[in-house]
Amino acid sequence: MQMLDVPAVADELAARFAERGHRIYLVGGSVRDALLRGTGVSDRDSGDLDFTTDARPEQILEAVRGWADAVWDTGIAFGTVGLRRRDQVIEVTTFRADTYDGRSRNPEVRFGDDIEGDLVRRDFTVNAMAVELGERRFVDPHGGFAALAQGVLDTPDLPERSFADDPLRMLRAARFVSQLGFTPADRVTAAMTAMADELSRITAERVQAEFSKLVLGAHPRRGIELLCDTGLAQHVVPEVPAMQLETDEHMQHKDVYTHSLVVMEQAIERETDGPDLTLRLAALLHDIGKPATRRKEPDGRVSFHHHEVVGAKMTRKRLRALKYPKALIDDVSQLVYLHLRFHGYGKGEWSDSAVRRYVTDAGPLLDRLHQLVRSDCTTRNRRRAAALQRNYDGLERRIAELRKQEELDAIRPDLDGNQIMRLLGIPPGPAVGRAYQHLLALRMEQGPLGPDEAEAALRAWAAENL
Repeated sequence: MQMLDVPAVADELAARFAERGHRIYLVGGSVRDALLRGTGVSDRDSGDLDFTTDARPEQILEAVRGWADAVWDTGIAFGTVGLRRRDQVIEVTTFRADTYDGRSRNPEVRFGDDIEGDLVRRDFTVNAMAVELGERRFVDPHGGFAALAQGVLDTPDLPERSFADDPLRMLRAARFVSQLGFTPADRVTAAMTAMADELSRITAERVQAEFSKLVLGAHPRRGIELLCDTGLAQHVVPEVPAMQLETDEHMQHKDVYTHSLVVMEQAIERETDGPDLTLRLAALLHDIGKPATRRKEPDGRVSFHHHEVVGAKMTRKRLRALKYPKALIDDVSQLVYLHLRFHGYGKGEWSDSAVRRYVTDAGPLLDRLHQLVRSDCTTRNRRRAAALQRNYDGLERRIAELRKQEELDAIRPDLDGNQIMRLLGIPPGPAVGRAYQHLLALRMEQGPLGPDEAEAALRAWAAENL
């Protein structure tokens, strides 16, 4: 098929299989992305190639022996052999005709005998296309090429049967909506809605992997909206659809849910070094504490006092449930906790001490906090929006000035632990830590003290506390 730019390594591999009397096909996402190449649309982070063949696993191993630079057989029980040829990573899988028990994701592995039987068990028609190598014969029994051209996401088999076999495919549908900008077919959306509870069969680790890819996609709002509309979000991030019930304190947004999606989109526009999972999750989740803190004030306004504190705890709990790494959980939760603090800045009333604390509490997250806070301004009042941005410009200028003066990123007390022990004549222990924290607090409040003033302050503290 002339429209497909098949890598030379694929032809090399095909020749080895043909010599042994086997058929081999480029298949799935490799074909889809080859057809999309040049459009700037793709869901794949690498150039890995996927093949399927009538050869059984042991025959695959024999065919690549002496040709592949490395081979791994961790998936051989499922018919998959992984290999590397020069800088190309390749997976070759025997035709599959699996059946599922309807209770788990684990299939009863059965090998198939033809490409058509293999393709019908794949997740979506855009992934159910193949190219027979050698002859360059395009195989598309389920209309995947037309669906690709139309941007439609549909299943080769009945969606109810496909999702019953593997409920993770429902989450993958939302991921493809985000990454590729596709629109799910009506029957796919209906099946996702009816079968959302089936997602509970999937492990948290697999759910997290798909959700992360969704959030990092080109159109994450569309993917998240699909999750919420179908009920799948209740099994992934239930705190997000819960925000649909709330109106924010400015009474200017349809609901906190819509506001949060807008904030995420605005944060994405501020990304400077590619998709940022930490920033996007923080933007999406920054207001999830509002439903739990909603109060109606005597004047009729709605308030959400301390929603950033509650939201940070909820964020930590949700991301832990999804098995995210601890470092990412800590960072996202801290951003949620800090996102509201700037609103106490007013028109610049903060002392230098408060500015130092803002920077110190943000630590390495400061640039992301800048992006999040600026993105959180979604008011339609242009004058108010401009004032907020000017105030934040002022805060950033003060931060830059203080950093230049004091190397703010490395704030430490004027005396270290060894000096504290020497001056007070005390051994290592909790008292040293308390003295250190006292000097750090003074440093935050007053700026650099100098060695003599710091020593005097330390001795005055020790006289009252030791």
